[in-house]
Amino acid sequence: MIASRRLTDPVRDLPRLRELAARLWGPDARIHPGELIWMRFQHTGREPEWPTAWWEQDGRPVAWAWLDLSGGFQFQVDPAFPGLAGEVVDWCAAEAGGAALTATIRDAETWAARALLERGFTRRDGGPFFVHMRRDLTDVPEPWVPAGYRLRPVRDASDAPGRAAVHRAAFSLPGLPPSRVDTAAYRELMRQPGYLPGLDWIVEHDGEPVAFCLVWYDARIDTVCLEPVGCAPEHRRHGLATAAILAALRAARTLGARHARVCARGDDAYPSARALYGSIGFRAYGVNHGYHRPAADGS
Repeated sequence: MIASRRLTDPVRDLPRLRELAARLWGPDARIHPGELIWMRFQHTGREPEWPTAWWEQDGRPVAWAWLDLSGGFQFQVDPAFPGLAGEVVDWCAAEAGGAALTATIRDAETWAARALLERGFTRRDGGPFFVHMRRDLTDVPEPWVPAGYRLRPVRDASDAPGRAAVHRAAFSLPGLPPSRVDTAAYRELMRQPGYLPGLDWIVEHDGEPVAFCLVWYDARIDTVCLEPVGCAPEHRRHGLATAAILAALRAARTLGARHARVCARGDDAYPSARALYGSIGFRAYGVNHGYHRPAADGS
């Protein structure tokens, strides 16, 4: 019998979602278990905005769903239970209360696409989308930074203020709301099982972080995930993000990782990240697709 459980305590319950993500990891997977930690803890105080549930059979997770009340949702279903995808989508729709909804799935998740289409969603083509890129870790070049910069891993929670500040600098884009990553959120992230300071690399200038790469390692799988990577705008085009990436990948290799995966925009409106990863050996192998259903009132 399959039963659903609502996530009430992210520290206690998130490992259930990560367990499924790790078990399903492979070339067709969309979610890396480390990404779930970043997604959940990058902001503080948002739990009321994020209704989340998982489904289990005999204590083993077989699906989960995570709704953002602003209109998007993420879900993952064990392909051994394809019929469960419809129930998961219905749960998200019920929680949304008739609001417009958008979901993102991998091209390989055919059972998820079928459940969405049967419930009135349509695939959005032509707009922004993400590609999955990977490389092996057998030959990662040694990183280099120009004079005046220093490359190092995060040490401890004392680095949280600078680490949060450089994230905001990199991801607060003109015309969009500023990044909500702050010191408190980053300290909470650093306390989570799965976060390793030796895989969180920064480049400093005058003692302040100006570029970064955080890599997520899970001993249950052989692939690490890069999330997030960035550089302050005034320090771009010096190879700083590249240096942070290479340093983090070399550190991950010492833990036993054999491959790395990252997601980057695949559309031509934002090609720079894809080009950066391609320049250091990442190659595209999968695509995310967005599906949308208008609100019940037609808006």
